[in-house]
Amino acid sequence: MKKLTGVRVVVVGSNDRQLEDTLRADGAAVTMQSMDVLAALAHPQATAPDAVIVDVRDDATLPAALAPLKRYHPTVGVVIVARMLDPNLMLEAMRAGVSEWLTDPVKAETLLSIMERVVAQRTVKQVTGSVFAFVGAKGGVGTTTAAVNVASALRGGNPRSSLLIDLHTSYGDAALFLGAEPKFSVADALENVHRLDEAFFRGLVTHTKNGPDLLASSDRGTHASVNGAHVKQLIDVAAQHYAYVILDVPRTDVIMLDSLDLAGDILVFANQELATVRRAGPLMLSLRQRYGKERVSVVVTRFDKNAEIQREDIERVTGSIRHVVPSDYRLALTSLNKGQPVVIENHNRLAAAFVGLAGLLTGGKQHQPAAAKPTGLLSRLGVR
Repeated sequence: MKKLTGVRVVVVGSNDRQLEDTLRADGAAVTMQSMDVLAALAHPQATAPDAVIVDVRDDATLPAALAPLKRYHPTVGVVIVARMLDPNLMLEAMRAGVSEWLTDPVKAETLLSIMERVVAQRTVKQVTGSVFAFVGAKGGVGTTTAAVNVASALRGGNPRSSLLIDLHTSYGDAALFLGAEPKFSVADALENVHRLDEAFFRGLVTHTKNGPDLLASSDRGTHASVNGAHVKQLIDVAAQHYAYVILDVPRTDVIMLDSLDLAGDILVFANQELATVRRAGPLMLSLRQRYGKERVSVVVTRFDKNAEIQREDIERVTGSIRHVVPSDYRLALTSLNKGQPVVIENHNRLAAAFVGLAGLLTGGKQHQPAAAKPTGLLSRLGVR
């Protein structure tokens, strides 16, 4: 009896036709693909197969897309084929969610036995949170303003549903926008990533009055080097505890930009200034090459229909525009000074635009957060 009948299997990085022939003979629907296909599968909207076989016999390294693949599609069985049992590689594979391992010589009966076990162990696991990364093409385009307001809109009626992570390791402004006084920061999280169980992680997070939970930037300058693996692990832990995780990403930090594998959507923010548009083009190209065209899009902020640079000009440089946010600098400044996101009082075009962006990202309308008691500007000058 063919036990793999109807099971969809993708074999990546392999030229071994014996793998394909053995699986097909047992009824599996098999496709042979390059390693690049893993990045496309590691997306929440991707149609995932039942199992993936990753052949690393020619290059004994694990693809970076394995962890996000398992995060977004936890029921997909992943099997590694390697030349030998490498303890370090096996440990890395286990951390990525891989549970099965094959070594040379690959015997047909062993392969089928493992694949049958993988299929039998498929269970529905808890869906983790969605991750959205916000990156400014240039400083001063309103990226943090957008991140704070979209995160606040995604909060809805549940104070613990959304988390904003300010990935500027020092001197980021998200806490100011939320009127928060954080005791701990993202730098503390990255320095103690080995301790990030739920209790420790939640102890680092600041609960804001009427916005999202916040993992803030540090007020102290830090010269410690940032480890990309630690950033990815931090994002991974956050997505296990929040329905929505919004990342305010520094555009000048290459390590941060290279650590966004778990982000389902990466938004590049630009306005109608020539310098910003010129910088947006190469940034969009780089991110799309790294994460795929479908995951990276542009949002135009402070849009002015009478500006010299029009929407069509920006699209020629960056590609299609995902969303447009109108210009209202005075309202945004007032919101910053009050430490209260504009979406709290959703009676203006700017707030509506942020709520609309949140809806685009999640595919549904967001609830307006309840208004908090206002605080005076002078009382906040010493907050941060």
